Amino acid sequence: MKNIIALLGLCLIANVSIAEVTLPAIFSDNMVLQQQMEAPIWGWATPNATVKITTSWDDKEYTAAANSKGEWKTKMSTPEAGGPYTISISDGEQLELENVLIGEVWLCSGQSNMEMPLKGFPGQPILGGNEAIVNSKNDRIRLITVPRKSTVQPQDNFEGKWEEAAPKVVSNFSATAWFFGKQLYDALDVPIGLVHVSWGGSSIEAWMSEQMLADFKEEIKVPQSEDEIDVPNRTATALYNGMITPVAGYGMRGAIWYQGESNNGRPDQYEELMVTMVREWRSLWGEGEFPFYYAQIAPFDYGMFSPNEVVEKNNSAYLRDAQRKAMDRIPNSGMAVLMDIGEKENIHPADKKAGGHRLAYWALAETYGIEGFEYKGPAFEAMEVKGSTVIVAFENVPVGITSYGKEVTSFELAGEDKKFYPATAVLRRKSVMLSSPQVDKPVAVRYAFEDFVVGEIFSTGGIPMSSFRTDDW
Repeated sequence: MKNIIALLGLCLIANVSIAEVTLPAIFSDNMVLQQQMEAPIWGWATPNATVKITTSWDDKEYTAAANSKGEWKTKMSTPEAGGPYTISISDGEQLELENVLIGEVWLCSGQSNMEMPLKGFPGQPILGGNEAIVNSKNDRIRLITVPRKSTVQPQDNFEGKWEEAAPKVVSNFSATAWFFGKQLYDALDVPIGLVHVSWGGSSIEAWMSEQMLADFKEEIKVPQSEDEIDVPNRTATALYNGMITPVAGYGMRGAIWYQGESNNGRPDQYEELMVTMVREWRSLWGEGEFPFYYAQIAPFDYGMFSPNEVVEKNNSAYLRDAQRKAMDRIPNSGMAVLMDIGEKENIHPADKKAGGHRLAYWALAETYGIEGFEYKGPAFEAMEVKGSTVIVAFENVPVGITSYGKEVTSFELAGEDKKFYPATAVLRRKSVMLSSPQVDKPVAVRYAFEDFVVGEIFSTGGIPMSSFRTDDW
């Protein structure tokens, strides 16, 4: 009889354990939920059980039916920004999420220039990083980082948790994402949640699913087993499966992206991949054409990686140009230009504040509708040839362009022979006059179209102009 009672006790304990609701790491204490939306929430429970979710901001109860595997999902109506709140979840055994805020949530993804923490990399500092860390304590900014994982199997969870901003936490967090989020907080005065998902050296195809890469199957190999993952951060689909799928669908306002260095040398393909990735990520989240703002890669001497090879399109200006052109093809997108902060011998510019703030300017203007400041850099609008002189007009220059008094030497002209020569530039308020003694009949213009170059033209608001070309040679 004692043995039977003991066995029944063990069964009861086992059943209680099974009945406990569990949640993926993206749902934890201290999290931020996107305000004013039907915010998804999901997890696991006893198979076929009914899960009840109660939100403290409105005392409303939601129910979700677990399937035969114990998986469940539902949505909660979130109010305007505020908190802290609690969320109670139960299928018999109650789980409570505490210190939950409602605010603005952004996904922050890419490669090493997104991954680079505020404390810097060894021997590679962040300008103003230490000061930013010291002043980072803010219980209304919350951070979570998805750890590196490369796999062919889509993951549904990861090890991590939401944390309040504080020096010890922020020092190890993405500098670009931090400066972006802090600028949003300062301007909006609402809680900010940043979901950081990046891996240094990663290629764009690693962040895409097999379905996304269907049109590229002759160019890009998709692994079917773990043994086929040769380079973890550059194998197609590997980071999508390991790091994107665990957070896909989490309620958010939009995404920021800083990647492209590892696809240098494949600019034409990159443009198509980027357009495809954004379209499919939006489909995956199911929130429509959410904002997608990205950093154009900064100028850098990529030739140092392959000094004995001469490949024309290894010039990173082609990749920058692919990113520039992609903006016109991706709805609700914007590009932060970094022409002025590149470092010739360091692929990780120290000035991450410029990039983070310029991404935030796009969001503040386009997503949040704040007016009165500049956020777009000057952009090529049209060219007019008058004899041997070319007049190039620019858009996004409400108060004109400037070189801050410095000589402009980064324009080139070419004739029908397709050979480019340095051009003399005369700046006017919203245009520039170009001429070159070597080009009698110009047909094409290029600006700052070199691997490493320092941007020379800015809007009067201090936003640099992207390198560009009018040819397609």
